[in-house]
Amino acid sequence: MSNMKTILFTLSGILLGQAALKADDWPGWFGPQRDGVWREKGIVQSFPEKGPEVLWRTKINRGYAGPAVASGRVFVMDRKVADPSATPENPFARGEIPGNERLACIDAGSGKLLWEKAHDCPYTISYAAGPRITPLIEQERVYTLGAEGNLICRKVTDGSEIWSKDFNELTGSKTPTWGFAAPPMIHEKLLICLAGGDGSVALALDKMTGQEKWRALSAKEPGYAPPVVVNHGGKQLLIIWHPEAANALDPETGKLIWTVPWKLRFGLSVSTPQLAGDILYFSSFYNGSMALELQKEGQPKILWRTAKESEKRTEHLHGIMNTAVITEGHLYGACSYGEFRCLELKTGKRLWESLAPVGLKRPTRWGTVFVTPHEERYFLFSENGDLAIAEISPKGYREISRANIIEPNGLDMRQRKIVWSHPAYAMRSCFVRNDTELIRVSLSAQ
Repeated sequence: MSNMKTILFTLSGILLGQAALKADDWPGWFGPQRDGVWREKGIVQSFPEKGPEVLWRTKINRGYAGPAVASGRVFVMDRKVADPSATPENPFARGEIPGNERLACIDAGSGKLLWEKAHDCPYTISYAAGPRITPLIEQERVYTLGAEGNLICRKVTDGSEIWSKDFNELTGSKTPTWGFAAPPMIHEKLLICLAGGDGSVALALDKMTGQEKWRALSAKEPGYAPPVVVNHGGKQLLIIWHPEAANALDPETGKLIWTVPWKLRFGLSVSTPQLAGDILYFSSFYNGSMALELQKEGQPKILWRTAKESEKRTEHLHGIMNTAVITEGHLYGACSYGEFRCLELKTGKRLWESLAPVGLKRPTRWGTVFVTPHEERYFLFSENGDLAIAEISPKGYREISRANIIEPNGLDMRQRKIVWSHPAYAMRSCFVRNDTELIRVSLSAQ
């Protein structure tokens, strides 16, 4: 009987491990493999005539942080202010705005709030709507990083705190202009973050205890780009892109392997660095693009880089919130004014551009669309609340379906209505939020 219990316990452990890796979870920024690809099966080829069905709507507060989905739960961060009129008319203005940050845990099946945890958090940042960073879930833990640098590890079951850190206290730095926005990543036993300060732009903590393991790099500002671990030449490289340089570190020790100087305007290193073969690609709003060719040993070669610093007279891709998709030697993404472009990855040569993917009638500053590959096509969520299915290739853009699924009611952009939160694709659905609600939209083929 004891042997049978052992067999059942072992089998149960294997099944739980498989469940933790199943394709219908989206447990953090850019999905289960942190590459922005949706791999789930049984997804619609096109939308019904009246658009995809909204399965539920749940009221939430303001924020930019996208949702994460794991094991039947949805996690999202938001912010509530005591006096909504205290939000400055000019979103660039910085002053102290009282309010809190909240992590909400919601049942993915029903939309019912399971638990919530809030902490007092006055904001001192520009564009003060709310948190920027998608929660990160691993097994029984959920990690959140707020806009003012409050890093908290909680239990997924009830939200009770396991450990916490304050980046400004820990590093002696100040909150960046637009708040902390780089999603932390888990690498083996480490939680790797962008923290800021002298010698601590990159910070590695024990993911279980919060104990500091190493810190590295100095820069005036940490930037907003996610840390990324890539495999090249049989080695793991931790890519940290801050507004003064692209850097490769040993992820275990934080030791610097190489650095490529690149001074960016206004600290705007935002989009996720991407490796395709030997080419490591970066895109910035004012400074444009840079493609590095990694070598087996030593310093990478600058394959090409945008020469002119301009948001209007653009040559390559000047991305800001969206990260380009790279496939079969080409990259696709929105430029500084919403011009969706196709470039050759090796040369930076532009093959075509279109405003259609973003849903714009004219070029518009910060025009944004989040592109997610799925099998042979793409799902595109644009800042006007549209979700589209399309085929994208070096020959052009062919839209299959488009539907408006959520109201673009972001309050920080007074010039136009926007929603700037990356969706989560899980459970054959799209989970997306604006400044008042989180919704689940069915994308099931059944």
